[in-house]
Amino acid sequence: MGLRHDQGIVLRGYPFGEADRVVVLLSPNHGKLRTVAKGVRKTKSRFGGRLEPFSHVDLVLYEGRNLDTITQVSLVEPFHRLRADLDRVISAGTMVEVADAVAQENEPTLRLFLLLHRGLKALDAEDPHPDVVTSFLLKAAGVVGVAPALDSCASCGREEDLVRFNFAEGGVQCESCRTSGSYALRFGLTDYLAELAVADLGALPPFDQSMSRDAMGVARRFLEYHLERRLESLAVLDV
Repeated sequence: MGLRHDQGIVLRGYPFGEADRVVVLLSPNHGKLRTVAKGVRKTKSRFGGRLEPFSHVDLVLYEGRNLDTITQVSLVEPFHRLRADLDRVISAGTMVEVADAVAQENEPTLRLFLLLHRGLKALDAEDPHPDVVTSFLLKAAGVVGVAPALDSCASCGREEDLVRFNFAEGGVQCESCRTSGSYALRFGLTDYLAELAVADLGALPPFDQSMSRDAMGVARRFLEYHLERRLESLAVLDV
């Protein structure tokens, strides 16, 4: 046991004892971290608001038997613009919910950490793209290892007539391979999803309002199917 340095993005926290708080973070080096911030719920806490969800922080931790204790914390990126807008907060909540569901303790998660960081940074931009969450969900599926097939039929590999989507089969299907449980896709949606899946979160393709809602619905339900859990933070959007 001893002191060590780390960094992380705060996913959530909950009360612990009379004045402490358990703070759950995503670390690129150690995966999901469950730490204790002593006295953080007191009015004069020296940690202030530096351990709020979405904050990117540098930490000094005292290693404990069960939970590490935060002895020092400094803000790297607070994402102030994100916090000032309810829609962005909901979107950021979806991102950290996914990261929390995917990350494991004591397992390096650099790809997931970088994806979450880029997602929060995109939401903190002056004018975030309306489909940044959809793109994040598609990329998160890739981090998990279940990236949907969007350029060719998930069943036969055909690249034409991709008019169906099947969550169980792993992506789009051509009409010839359609199976029970597949859903019809509107024309152009497959291409739009494919662009969102590969584009950088800070440079997404031009927004298409006619495709946006359907794209979010497909991405959300695909990830929920493979995570075997509902994304509660998106329930308020009814997509």
